Amino acid sequence: MTDANPEGGAECWALMPALVAQVQAAGDRVAMPFIAAQADLGDPQAMADEAGRPYAETAFRWVDPGHHYWRDRKLALQSPFLTAARLTAEPFFYSGGKLASWRPSHLLDGVDCAAIARTFPGEAIIAPVHLPRGIVGAVVWCAPEAVGVAERFAEHGATMHSLALRMVATHNEARGRPRNASVPQRLTRREVQCLRWAAAGKTDGEIATILDMSHSTVRFHLRNAAGKLGATGRAQSIQLAAGLGFVGAGSS
Repeated sequence: MTDANPEGGAECWALMPALVAQVQAAGDRVAMPFIAAQADLGDPQAMADEAGRPYAETAFRWVDPGHHYWRDRKLALQSPFLTAARLTAEPFFYSGGKLASWRPSHLLDGVDCAAIARTFPGEAIIAPVHLPRGIVGAVVWCAPEAVGVAERFAEHGATMHSLALRMVATHNEARGRPRNASVPQRLTRREVQCLRWAAAGKTDGEIATILDMSHSTVRFHLRNAAGKLGATGRAQSIQLAAGLGFVGAGSS
């Protein structure tokens, strides 16, 4: 059995069959019926139903029926599609050895798809799902041959992304992911400032100098912030603060 979320988990599991069917129908609609889905790229377990049966076995089919990709623990680290899904929260597509979206993206341009181009002549639409607290999932729709993916993406990409978000978020809620998550208490301005400088790699002493406060006061604010975020240390405090939007990529 998969993990259960006692608060609303049963209701979310009840929603999953319809969501899985909608994701499959979206692929059929754009002639990309082969689907792979993972609710958390950091979880080595395959995305599965309430009984623990992988959706790749019970609901979705793949281009190569003999390739049990969901059993490959290294796939999440090696697949260019999943590498790109970590880099952008927007849907994108694959065609002719390249990744593209509805706007230019230097991040997508930098992902090496040479290995896929050598073995996969088809096209794909990939919908990343970025959820708070660092969870990243993805749904991939594929066709074994060229189907004019750019036009199909332009027409259906937003809807497919929305479906992926609903399915992945519902699945994670059903499983109680992330574990032990709680609504954080409101952070003070000083706590956020200390977290932002800590995220920038500054020591407590350096933060104290920058913010003109004592070393002990910096530690006090960081300790309070960790408690409010449910973190167990400095690194986790920074990770959770970033995932919840308290620490921006360009903030200091």
